[in-house]
Amino acid sequence: MAIVHSGFSDKVVAMHQKNFTFHSAVPQGGSQDSFIDLDKLMAVVTRRFRTILLAAAACVILAVAYLLTATSSYTSMTQILLDESMTKYAEDQPPAASGQQADMEIASAVEILKSNEMALRVVDTGGLADNNRLLNPPLSPAALMKSGVDLIVSIFTPRRPPMTPEEQREAQRQKVAAVLQDNLKVERVTRSSVVAVSYSSTDKQLAAKVTRAYADAYLTDQLNANFDATERASVWLQERLNDLRQRAQEASLEVEKYKADNGLTSTGGELMSEQQISDLNKQLIIAQADTASASARYNQYKSIIDQGPDNAVKNATISSSSTDNSVLQDLKTRYLAVQKREQDVTQNFGANHPQAVALRAERQDITRQIYQELQQLTASYKNEYDVAQSRASSLRESIENVVGKNSEANKSLVHLNELNQKATALKSLYESYLGRFEQATQQRSFPIAKARVISVAGVPTAPSSPKKTLVMALAVILGLMAGCGLAALQEFRDRFFRVEADVRSALGLKFLGYLPLLGQQSRSRRQLRKPNAGPEPATAEEPENGVAFERMMRISVEAPRSIFAETLRNAKLASDVMLQGRADRVIGVVSALPGEGKSTTAANFAALLASSGKRTLLIDADLRNPGLSRTLKSQPQAGLIEAVLGEVPWTNAVKVDPRTKLAILPVVVRDHLLHTSELLSSQGMHHLMENARKLFDYIVVDLAPLGPVIDAKAFAPQVDAFLLVAEWGATPTNLVRDILEQEPQINSRILGVILNKTDMSELPRYSDFGGTERYRQKYVSYYTEVQPRAQVDA
Repeated sequence: MAIVHSGFSDKVVAMHQKNFTFHSAVPQGGSQDSFIDLDKLMAVVTRRFRTILLAAAACVILAVAYLLTATSSYTSMTQILLDESMTKYAEDQPPAASGQQADMEIASAVEILKSNEMALRVVDTGGLADNNRLLNPPLSPAALMKSGVDLIVSIFTPRRPPMTPEEQREAQRQKVAAVLQDNLKVERVTRSSVVAVSYSSTDKQLAAKVTRAYADAYLTDQLNANFDATERASVWLQERLNDLRQRAQEASLEVEKYKADNGLTSTGGELMSEQQISDLNKQLIIAQADTASASARYNQYKSIIDQGPDNAVKNATISSSSTDNSVLQDLKTRYLAVQKREQDVTQNFGANHPQAVALRAERQDITRQIYQELQQLTASYKNEYDVAQSRASSLRESIENVVGKNSEANKSLVHLNELNQKATALKSLYESYLGRFEQATQQRSFPIAKARVISVAGVPTAPSSPKKTLVMALAVILGLMAGCGLAALQEFRDRFFRVEADVRSALGLKFLGYLPLLGQQSRSRRQLRKPNAGPEPATAEEPENGVAFERMMRISVEAPRSIFAETLRNAKLASDVMLQGRADRVIGVVSALPGEGKSTTAANFAALLASSGKRTLLIDADLRNPGLSRTLKSQPQAGLIEAVLGEVPWTNAVKVDPRTKLAILPVVVRDHLLHTSELLSSQGMHHLMENARKLFDYIVVDLAPLGPVIDAKAFAPQVDAFLLVAEWGATPTNLVRDILEQEPQINSRILGVILNKTDMSELPRYSDFGGTERYRQKYVSYYTEVQPRAQVDA
């Protein structure tokens, strides 16, 4: 019977080129050269694209619903410049503020605009206390829910006593101010001195009105704050000035009274005794200087006279500036002239020449006259020295007398200085406060604020929220993020065998190929089945879509050039390579869970061997659930159990397929059969297998699942190699790995793994870019049989 192929091909037998070993000791995962495998990431995105797209679409639908139900809000904005230089022509400028100081001033302005006091001023100046838009604004769905909850809570809370009209008015005023504060936004524009004030409302006119009112209220607040501050300062300074004036006058009067009581008269701000002592000290200093000068002159001339007449004239040097005596100067000049003439005559005519003698006598006479003049000058300087010394002594006595008289006044002067200092300090403080008072008086009515509006609030033309573009973009982004999260969760939960790499990495076993899904199990049934619930067992009594189970047992024969047959040929090649040299070969077909299609795989594998001319025996050794035996058209009267127990010869229980010449040893189910594992490991089973090995080239045994059933483990010593069948996308990888780790006797003899019930249309989505599963369409020409779309589970 012809089997139809789906039009899509599987991996070609590229794995035939690999070495046929039972399994590698270490799982052969792909090399991880980078932190993130982009190929795998792109494969996941492609595989879960529908999930991501659905999540993004759901978020977009929610965003559209939000935009359709949300209330539009309008925002009006004004900008206020805080400028200290606006008052530079009307008041003294303080030193330039530092950057930190300027930041603090701007931050203070922002907080003032946000304050409740400013909101109340806007309410009063704008007449907004009765504005229905502010008292009862349109509520969003969330606000409606909140108001409903508040209403329910208010039912169970004790009621407050009724308020008076004044209290109601104030409460309404506070409520409007709170609404203004909630919808107001004040922020600094970058690093400038500009503050942006914006207000949002469902009424565009109201938004512009409130924003302008805030700007006007802030400027008015600045003027009022300046006036109030200067007014309070002026009043306080006036009080301080009156007090300081009175205290300064009292201090000055106390100083004058103390002077009068203690006789401390003063002239030019100083006491007379102090002035007298100062004058005497000045005169004493002059007298002492004169005495020293006279003493120096006297001693100089006295030393000259003490040398005698001749030496006084010859050796003494008298400067012309030390005396103003013209006679002495003339005599000195004559002396020098006569002395020179005498030297000339003596040199020319000799010392005894009459002219030399006369000049010598004249020189001696002049020497006598000079000496007499020097004696007179010395006597005169002696008198001057005596007079100066006497005057200095007299001044010292006078100073001592005045100081003695002033000793009592000095004691009173200490207290007088204290009184003067107090009076001076009070006077200086009074003058300082007087200057501040005058400055505060001038600034009290200063008409300029240190701020100005640079952008007047206008009526907005378009709503500021909701921002449709932003909402939609955010919805798409959040949808993609949620989709990626769901895709990651699905990928994390998908711990099943999908591609060849999963087999190698999880089990370290050889991968033999894919068996396409035969028949089409209803999608509702497959989708409702939980991922880790395991496949449902197939029964021969329920054919689906018109394909009977007995026809499924000959797929490899009726469609020899299909993907199904190619995978089984790969298994045959693996067994030939690994079991070469053996005349008889026993191959067990096992799975981890029931319903994974091991019976169909075993039947088709045995049929393929038989059709190739090999003597093949197919034994249904799944004694508890003999699905293979159920596919026979006529129920057998005797089978494996009877042959093992010796009730009938085993050859009499064998059924032969007339078309493929495949010998089948079925099972007749016995309800009272309990110890199946003991039966499979019995001596009778051992003899049966020995006899079968002599008659057949291949013996294919359909064994029970490896999970909690121990039948396959009991029969394992009779098996040369195993084929492990796993259901594509349904068998958990961890389960198979744990089972094989617990059964090393079976694990060491597994030829390879076949993934059964593979959805060939979905298979490329689970392969990385560059994986062979993505290029299976390239091999369509190698398969001639096409598989019908209608399939059933094997």
